[in-house]
Amino acid sequence: MPKLRHFDNLGTARFVTFSTYRRRPVLSCDAACRILGVLQDELRTEMSLKLLGYVFMPDHVHLVVHPPEGMLLGKVIGQLKARSARRIGKLSELRAILARSADKESVQVWQRRCYDHNCRTPLSTREKIEYCHKNPVTRGLVQEPGEWRWSSYNWYEGVGGVPLEIDSIDPA
Repeated sequence: MPKLRHFDNLGTARFVTFSTYRRRPVLSCDAACRILGVLQDELRTEMSLKLLGYVFMPDHVHLVVHPPEGMLLGKVIGQLKARSARRIGKLSELRAILARSADKESVQVWQRRCYDHNCRTPLSTREKIEYCHKNPVTRGLVQEPGEWRWSSYNWYEGVGGVPLEIDSIDPA
């Protein structure tokens, strides 16, 4: 399997995507999303990683982040996946999801890789955030973006009680 190249240290926002193992709907479990959100917040604080937008879909995650200079983002995403896999793998709700899949024995949560895109302009960053917000609608999960709890859409709309706060920075 060829190694994916990540272009770090460009000073730009990054659009990151990673998927659940075999695209199983692990994140259809609210408890799994809460775990992922808490750990995302912890890593954001530990690493000074700015979160600009996100969506947690049943079988994948999109993040729009702005890493500090010198950060190897792939390693940070690897930490997020490893930490969350340990906790999500213990959920009884996950066992119910696995019971409906052909791979009942494996508790692997994430695919190995993550994919990222450098947002070279503020417009590109906004487009990726909007892509996150539209993803649940495009997939037919909800009629309107604000109906999907696990997205940054409601934060941008000024709705209180959102799962994750968004960092306000110039997303150049």
